Amino acid sequence: MEDKKVLFKVQNLKKYFPIKKKWFTDRQQYVHANENISLNIYEGETLGLVGESGSGKSTFGRTIIQLHSQTEGTTLYYGNTVENFAPEYIRKMVEKIPTLYPAYKAALKELEGLYEARDKEEDNDKRYEIEDKLMYKRRDIQNKYMAMVRHAGGLLLHKDLNKVSSVLKQQFSVNKQYADALEKASILDLKINDSEYAKKKDKLQSEREGLAKSILEIEKQLEEENKKVAALRDEVEKTEEFERLESLIDNGIDLSNLTEREMRRLRKDLQIIFQDPYSSLDTKFTVGNIIGEGVMAHHMFKSHNSEGYDDYIKKIMNQCGLSDYFIHRYPHQFSGGQRQRIGIARALALQPKFIVCDESVSALDVSIQSQVINLLQDLRVENNLTYLFITHDLSVVKYISDRIAVMYLGNVVELADTEKIFGQPLHPYTGALLNAIPRTDVDSNQTLSILEGDVPSAVNPPAGCRFHTRCKYCFDRCENFEPPLQEWQPEHFVACHLMDMEEEERKKYMAEIDAAEEKRLKEEAERLRQEAKQFQV
Repeated sequence: MEDKKVLFKVQNLKKYFPIKKKWFTDRQQYVHANENISLNIYEGETLGLVGESGSGKSTFGRTIIQLHSQTEGTTLYYGNTVENFAPEYIRKMVEKIPTLYPAYKAALKELEGLYEARDKEEDNDKRYEIEDKLMYKRRDIQNKYMAMVRHAGGLLLHKDLNKVSSVLKQQFSVNKQYADALEKASILDLKINDSEYAKKKDKLQSEREGLAKSILEIEKQLEEENKKVAALRDEVEKTEEFERLESLIDNGIDLSNLTEREMRRLRKDLQIIFQDPYSSLDTKFTVGNIIGEGVMAHHMFKSHNSEGYDDYIKKIMNQCGLSDYFIHRYPHQFSGGQRQRIGIARALALQPKFIVCDESVSALDVSIQSQVINLLQDLRVENNLTYLFITHDLSVVKYISDRIAVMYLGNVVELADTEKIFGQPLHPYTGALLNAIPRTDVDSNQTLSILEGDVPSAVNPPAGCRFHTRCKYCFDRCENFEPPLQEWQPEHFVACHLMDMEEEERKKYMAEIDAAEEKRLKEEAERLRQEAKQFQV
């Protein structure tokens, strides 16, 4: 994936849902739906997301496109840039630089002290305790200070941070004018080409020409502001930490900090196909209105009467296997599978860059399911779409996904290419999921494997590794420390303390556990047979 462009960079994402307080306690409780998820989604790929029901898959899909607001963490989107979008959170952050940077330096000093303590510690248990503190400290720094570092970079080393703040604030002000002008120009371009505005076409073209001149003037102002910023950067370029801070500059847009209006501007790029094809469609709207509502909201057409509107909606319907004459029908007149196709058409109509497919084919029968999956694949190639494909069906996810993330109780426990996940699963939970796939090959000598025990509550999740309550390979470290998601093989990430062992040691340990488990099962089966004999006539 090194040659691919990152479309989303998710870092330490958390999503908690508050639950109603009980009358006898003042303590607020939360459902820990997603916990410290960090991963990249590459442009043009399909990332499969699998796991048991209630593991937080749908919540993650909705949270990264901000249908749910994030509790913590950052979600960087690279379909646009900070310079061309000018989000308001940049201005607020720039104003705080004089106070934020000293706090950032103090946090880094504390982090450095933890690293030194870890390196000096000889006791393995205490070393892992420090490692755990390090992980949480890094996350804290990421959440509180990295937006500043991503934007200012080496300028933070300037001796006059108030001056840096002032110059960056002025640069942002001009950037904001530029972004607003570009947005207005794109809307005018759509109106000029819409037959509904034919009577105003001359006026709109005149306005567009005037706006083009304004954009050129703003670009000149922006060039001047960029020179001021570059001059400040020249003053500190020989400072010791300059190169490190400059390397952290990032022009991704943090979706978690956008205002409602700003998020609406990006909504056209980020779409979702909902899991429930019944409740996700407005029963009072016709199919044409359902598919076209977003199209008009984003100024692609002014109204249903615009020239080319019906042809465009029918084209999208045909792509999704819906006949033209369905355009004036209502959702209650369709089967579940047809309703799901309407949901797919609604998402595709806005020509998005990214689509969350939340169980998007689960309501379809097998033959139609394959048609829709092939359609999604074709559209991905033709339009360079990116999918987050959420499903329970491992056979489907194997066919459609480039990479697969395995989620358990709000955590991503394994992330790798599809071939690696199915060919060499490293996390015990992934292996259990794959063994649970029913097989018709009686000669495969593989039995249906069911995970023992119930999924722990997401309200009070277990400490340490969340899977340790159901894992037969669990040991002390698993119960006390959360395993970080680390790259153990190229592009193969695993969150499991078993991976801390050497390969031979790990295989020997797992073999011993498996042998003991097999012996226990045989003894249990023999005991049941003896009990059954007592009841024979």
